[in-house]
Amino acid sequence: MSKICTVGGQAVMEGVMMKSPDGIAIAVRKGDGSIETQYKKYRTKAQKGTFYGLPVVRGVVTFVESLSTGMNTLTESARLAGESFEEEPSKFEKWLSEKLGKSVEAIVLGLAVILAVVMAVGLFFILPTLISSLILGGSEIASVWKSLVEGAVRLFIFICYILFCSRVKDVRRVFMYHGAEHKTIACYEAEEPLTPENAMKHRRLHPRCGTNYLFLVMAVSILFFAAIGWNSNFLVRILSRIVFLPVVAGLSYEVLRFAAKHDNILTRIIRAPGMGLQYITTKEPTPDMIEVAITAFELAMDPEAFRAKQAAESNQKAEAAPAAEEA
Repeated sequence: MSKICTVGGQAVMEGVMMKSPDGIAIAVRKGDGSIETQYKKYRTKAQKGTFYGLPVVRGVVTFVESLSTGMNTLTESARLAGESFEEEPSKFEKWLSEKLGKSVEAIVLGLAVILAVVMAVGLFFILPTLISSLILGGSEIASVWKSLVEGAVRLFIFICYILFCSRVKDVRRVFMYHGAEHKTIACYEAEEPLTPENAMKHRRLHPRCGTNYLFLVMAVSILFFAAIGWNSNFLVRILSRIVFLPVVAGLSYEVLRFAAKHDNILTRIIRAPGMGLQYITTKEPTPDMIEVAITAFELAMDPEAFRAKQAAESNQKAEAAPAAEEA
């Protein structure tokens, strides 16, 4: 049996982020072909033995932390790649910075996270509820069926959204780096030397992928809200969906952990839809993309060993330079 990796990742702009239990590593390919890296120490609040580490609660904590670190690493990857998005802060951003005692960059990032959550809730919860209300109207069908129809609409919107994103050129490159991230982790779990050639042989699908988690959120929400029932008051129904979203996220996380840790008929059935969606959210990477993913992985796994390896390679290049000039 292959070993289970404690490192998870995320595709970013022209690169990959890898997160270990102790820190976050980012590696991006710059315009000149070189690989720029960054490492920051980081530990989740969902530690064993604490309230935040309790089942279901840890899923909510992980969900919130993923949103924050995800937006932050996207911003950092753009900076490392040499992209510049600097604009004059708005008066509102400056005002918030002064009142909250935070930097303008932190305020902008926080606003971006809030906006992303609002858009996600609106697109995947409020819109399906509205559409299902228009479809069902004052029909007399059972409450559970109404909730199932709403869930089916939510799932349809989710799949359409992913398909739309996959058609965008820049997003497609991110999906290729997503595939590179998966292949790198799969290569490590297969206990093979981490090289682009070895990693390329592996599948780009992985059972612990965030795509699986997002699908499970949709699937669990269908069952959860069907159990709660259908309220004829639209505003009450919307409020219930938003209020219980953290519970749905926490339950989905537990299902994901269970399905990733076990391999049997039940867990394969649970993983199957999310694995299928990964054919959309991941694309076959190029060897140079996998090289970036391996760099991020090695840095996340052991920062000290990575820096020692870089120093040794730099010394070898420095020693080889005079010999090349003499030749």
